[in-house]
Amino acid sequence: MTAPARSDNRRRAYWLKTLHEWHWVSSAICLVGMILFSVTGFTLNHAGQIEAKPVVTTHNGTVDDALRARIEQQLPAAKASQGKAPLPAELQGWLRKQWDIDTAGREAEWSDDEIYLSLPRPGGDAWLRLSLPEGEVEYERTDRGWLSYFNDLHKGRNTGTAWSWFIDIFAAATLVFSVTGLFILKMHAGNRPFTWPLVGMGLVVPVLLALLFIH
Repeated sequence: MTAPARSDNRRRAYWLKTLHEWHWVSSAICLVGMILFSVTGFTLNHAGQIEAKPVVTTHNGTVDDALRARIEQQLPAAKASQGKAPLPAELQGWLRKQWDIDTAGREAEWSDDEIYLSLPRPGGDAWLRLSLPEGEVEYERTDRGWLSYFNDLHKGRNTGTAWSWFIDIFAAATLVFSVTGLFILKMHAGNRPFTWPLVGMGLVVPVLLALLFIH
């Protein structure tokens, strides 16, 4: 074997080893996420056939006059902030004590006669309303079940910053997994004649379906 041929073989072996390392590391990172997104992709595609029975929980209560007065004192500052501000710390503590509701970091809508707080979350929804003249508090929570919860994780609906970062990192790792897999296919394609027809089919089939059946 000539020196240039040996050099080419060493270079090919180096890149193949590097690609395999990147491929298995990215696949390990993506494994659980790909299972989750694959299963929830199926359940989302058949959401109309999968019944969900929402469970609605409601609470009603009244804050005392002293607490209501302290809340009303913060109304001018909230209105100065375009009518949006977090709930007062005293009210947050009252909600945790009464109904175990955590509203930290949430901004409510303030008006002259009420405070309204929307509490959307994966797999359900909730809202809270405080009537300032009467001090009456209403809370309603809707739970659509675990299936809806995982479907919302798939869509990134009301999941917060941490999950949004996870989706971005997962997408990048999946891209590395796919691209390294493509290069590994290319390096082995000489001994596997069906490689490129199968890759081409993976492109042609969805394109034809989109052109012929999606209007």
